[in-house]
Amino acid sequence: MRRAFLMMALVPVAFTPNGGRGETLARRKARIGSPITHSDWMLRDPAPAWGPKGVRQILDRAKQCGWSRVYWRCFDGGRACYLSKLMEPLHGMDEDNYHRDKSSAWVVEKLRQYDWGSFDAFKEALVHGRRIGLEVHAWLSINEDDHGWGLTSRFTRQNPDSRWVRRDGRPFRSQQSFAFAKVRAYKLALVKEILAYRPDGVFFDWIRTGDVRDNPHTDREGVAIYGYERPNTERFLKKYGAEPTKIANNDERWVHVRAEPQTIFMREARDLIKKADRRIVISAMVHNPWGYRGSPTDTPYKDNLYGLLLDTETWANEGLIDEIVAAGYYRKGGGPEAAYRAMQKETGGKVPVWLFGWIGSAAQFGADIKLAERLGAPELLLWESDYIGLPPANAATVKAMRDYVGK
Repeated sequence: MRRAFLMMALVPVAFTPNGGRGETLARRKARIGSPITHSDWMLRDPAPAWGPKGVRQILDRAKQCGWSRVYWRCFDGGRACYLSKLMEPLHGMDEDNYHRDKSSAWVVEKLRQYDWGSFDAFKEALVHGRRIGLEVHAWLSINEDDHGWGLTSRFTRQNPDSRWVRRDGRPFRSQQSFAFAKVRAYKLALVKEILAYRPDGVFFDWIRTGDVRDNPHTDREGVAIYGYERPNTERFLKKYGAEPTKIANNDERWVHVRAEPQTIFMREARDLIKKADRRIVISAMVHNPWGYRGSPTDTPYKDNLYGLLLDTETWANEGLIDEIVAAGYYRKGGGPEAAYRAMQKETGGKVPVWLFGWIGSAAQFGADIKLAERLGAPELLLWESDYIGLPPANAATVKAMRDYVGK
């Protein structure tokens, strides 16, 4: 359905695990982390057992690999993989879906047998994670209300008036705009539901952005073509006395106005999370200047501010995030090191930046870990956990990771 440690450099100032600043640390080995999409694991052959036993199998495998953090996916498109009162549980897909009449139609049939409303997978993950000494963070794909298509959220079906809008007035199929107060309130309510579980962290995934039939999301220069929703246009008109449709799409003033609602949400989310427990780590995954959506020629991103309307510089300056990573999708000229350095520059060195990697061979892991050590990244985020599979799959890669952690 979807796809995609390190050694801390000896530096004068290091970051504490909960994002605190100012503590001087000696060189130390850092984390390996990986995201877990439970539904993807259930598509594997062999798959884990269905129910609590299978959740434990997945986490035991993570522990076997030497990972110290996992990011448990709580939203699958617009459906919940926990017992939510706000979202429908994941249980099959809409009749109109991405896989229908394709070679991947088997995905729909296989997922039909699983109902995430039948038991609380996220609760089980947290309980077992604490039992075996594994941090479990809540992975929230906060910027989508569908995935591919066919996992549309109830909220976006009931609120078509608050979806993204293009310059010519055409709305997107599912994307909800943070420019509307009711959308921010809904997304914050989801965060509040998650906080009731007392996770070790909240991982905001901003790069997943709904129905792929709405591609492209940017113009040829990599600037977002959406954000022309009424609250944004009215705010710009009031502030600058001009209609946004009469100025260039890449006008710096207009880009900042469109980015402000996402920053407002992150302020509100930060306050909500830290009020619940200041130890909860807030992390975010955003894009890089070589990033893309769909294909390398479809939806290029200039950077996070212009391409995704995410003001990561302000987020870092205001302490809205504790850690950050740039997703590992690259057009020509990009790569893990370039993305890492671009992320450091965007955030002004004020928050730790992880290195993004893909689960592959033992040799690939070795290369990634060496790069992470050289860069001084505090974590290698290996995308995505189900690629490792259940034992005895990928024995050499598992051994390489475990040996590294055990050094």
